[in-house]
Amino acid sequence: MILKKWRWPAFFGFVVLVLGGYWLTQVWLGPKIIGYTVAKGELIQTIVASGKVQSPARVEIASEITGTVVSIPVIEGQSVRMGQTLVVLESNDERAAVEQARAVVDQAAARLRQIRELNQPVSEQTLAQAQTTFDLAQKQYARSKELAEKGFVSQSQLDDSLRNLDIAQNQLTAAKYQANSLKEQGSDYALAISSLKQAQANEQVARAKLHNTVIKATSAGVLISRSVEQGNVVMAGKILMLLSPGGKTQLVVNIDEKNMRYLKLGQRALVAADAYPAQRFDAVLNYINPAVDATRGSVEVKLDVAAPPDFLRQDMTVSVDIEVARRAEALTLALAAIRDGAGTEPWVMVIENGRARRRPVKLGVRGDSRVEILEGLREGDQVLPATGVLIKEGKRVRVVNT
Repeated sequence: MILKKWRWPAFFGFVVLVLGGYWLTQVWLGPKIIGYTVAKGELIQTIVASGKVQSPARVEIASEITGTVVSIPVIEGQSVRMGQTLVVLESNDERAAVEQARAVVDQAAARLRQIRELNQPVSEQTLAQAQTTFDLAQKQYARSKELAEKGFVSQSQLDDSLRNLDIAQNQLTAAKYQANSLKEQGSDYALAISSLKQAQANEQVARAKLHNTVIKATSAGVLISRSVEQGNVVMAGKILMLLSPGGKTQLVVNIDEKNMRYLKLGQRALVAADAYPAQRFDAVLNYINPAVDATRGSVEVKLDVAAPPDFLRQDMTVSVDIEVARRAEALTLALAAIRDGAGTEPWVMVIENGRARRRPVKLGVRGDSRVEILEGLREGDQVLPATGVLIKEGKRVRVVNT
């Protein structure tokens, strides 16, 4: 009867004792907290940024003259070859100017030919004849002077003979000037040559203007825009089309300046266009701008795409993951366990003999979710998370690995 009376109190007392012992054990061992374990493995550090697709250079197609558009035999998005006609302007005035200039060239050439074939031979004959006349006048004057001294010729006859000699002298001098002027080093010949060259230059200008009425592609590529229609009157220098030339494709990306220290030429990247996120392709870093954009706090970099996919278009938005470091067998820890990771003295709360201990660490390569531990921890160490439940140093704690 007595046992029956104390059975339930004894049972409840036993339960309380067990629960109390369990509670005391838990208090002594410390709370269970989800933590992280230091482990070895491959670690890749990347810099993620967005940018645009851009060709190495864009070619602006403009008119060099003012004119009316007659035809546009190409459309936007069309691939064109070098020298292909893009725009045709009305050219009646230019053609007439070429014909007129050609006629002036022919006239100047005929004048030069006349000098060579007619004027030069005639001037040489005239010079020879003037020389003969002068020689004869000179002999006659000498004879008349001799006879006048002997009294056989009057003074008036001697004066006539001298006058004839002066006339012959003047004619000879004029013939020499004329002959020299028509020679290749002479002034008339040089003037004819100059007139021909000027006429030829004017013809070249006229032909250049005619040539400019047909606007052609200066390089092969794709027409990415146009701002002209048939019948428009275009002014000299106005941009009519924009051509993306063929060749290597580049990506232009702005990287936060704090990541500049990680960038090196030749680093590989994995790229995805926002329009085709599942189709990723490779790129290589080939340019780092030495200047920083002060307004954005960023630096411009360019990446080459050796094998661009067919869907890639000019000015497409792309996301770029640049691989800046890789460790095959790195000692790593979750970034969520690092405290003051952005500061100069990062540390962690590691478990030593069941108690939380503060320990400074030295960090290396940073991945998306893990970081390389260079100093301070060993493989297998258990570390508390940096946020969440706060555990003071020295407190007992049990780690449940994630």
